Amino acid sequence: MAAVFRLARPEEAAQLPPIEQSAAQAFLAIRQLAWLAGHGVLSAADHLQFIAAGLDWLVVDVEDKPLGFLCASVQGAALHIEELAISHEHQGHGLGRQLIGHVQAWAQAQGFTALTLTTFAEVPWNAPFYARLGFEAVEGPALGDFLQRQLAYEASRGLQGRCAMRLLISPVVR
Repeated sequence: MAAVFRLARPEEAAQLPPIEQSAAQAFLAIRQLAWLAGHGVLSAADHLQFIAAGLDWLVVDVEDKPLGFLCASVQGAALHIEELAISHEHQGHGLGRQLIGHVQAWAQAQGFTALTLTTFAEVPWNAPFYARLGFEAVEGPALGDFLQRQLAYEASRGLQGRCAMRLLISPVVR
């Protein structure tokens, strides 16, 4: 599938929560996590904040319709992936991998030294997927304050079995 990657526009913010809801349907296959399929997602207002910061990217089809998104936040020298979602019907075609690659290239060009994220350690399309892209699990003191707080917050929200991961990137030398 030919895909285009670009920044989201404010008028597209309302289209992004349904994509995340669709993506979460994959959790129905895991009995202990099936509740996530009906769990809350980022709101259009949340997306507007990421869009205003220039940190909400889309993968769109040939008609410029969003198929997925990746939104992030700046955490020191790292760009933290807050959410990656590809609509359920478009999963399994490499769009998430390509979107991460697009954002990684952008982050590298901006001088970031790492991409970070938190995810489920044992879900096949979570930590194992990211590990295939070069992300490594981060534990203990290497977590740093932000990732420690993020994991604690997620645990307080009922998200068990989570881990933090990091992909080191070298800034582009100009």
